[in-house]
Amino acid sequence: MNIRFSQCQLPCVLILGSFLALGTTASAQSPVQALAGDIPDTTSPNRSTSAPTSVPPSDSKYVIGADDELAVEVWQEKELSHVVLVRPDGKISLPLLGELQASGQTPLQMQETITQHLKEYVGQPQVTVIVQQTKSQRFNVVGEVVKPGSYVFGHPVTVLDAIALAGGLRDFAKSKKVYVLRAMADGSQHKLPVNYHDVVKGKKPADNIVLQAHDTVVVP
Repeated sequence: MNIRFSQCQLPCVLILGSFLALGTTASAQSPVQALAGDIPDTTSPNRSTSAPTSVPPSDSKYVIGADDELAVEVWQEKELSHVVLVRPDGKISLPLLGELQASGQTPLQMQETITQHLKEYVGQPQVTVIVQQTKSQRFNVVGEVVKPGSYVFGHPVTVLDAIALAGGLRDFAKSKKVYVLRAMADGSQHKLPVNYHDVVKGKKPADNIVLQAHDTVVVP
């Protein structure tokens, strides 16, 4: 069938088609526009007023010692948040609280100590303690090992553990003449012999000494 339009009818048809096309486009966009209008604004920095989730300390089992560096954060209390160094006497100094014993405590225990003391000044204080630098609980491995250096205690470490952390013995290491140098309270050093050759064979388990802070494992 051939449909013919008169000159007056053709513009009317074109105008009607344009309106139909616009109506289709508007109906397709309107749900998206409606959804966009319903999405809440979460970009504003002032929308959230609740306290942040407590951040766990770097290592909850680590025991704080002298020369460690601690980051003490008190939520919404910038004046009370500081990075402090544990003094040789094992104490730290904080605003309002003065001196507190830190050495011998874990980060979680230190958090609780500071929280309890702050309750006298701050309502429901939220405290986080993180060990930023571990300088107290260290031991050294020197001599004929693959990676000599200073290492940090994360848990009890034996001579075998220490040498393993240092990459093991080199080819010409004297495994029967390994020893541990231990600093004594009077400032002297005590030499503890270790027959590594026998220890790895299970012959002298007593030689597999548990290291203390600042011990040095020497592998000739």
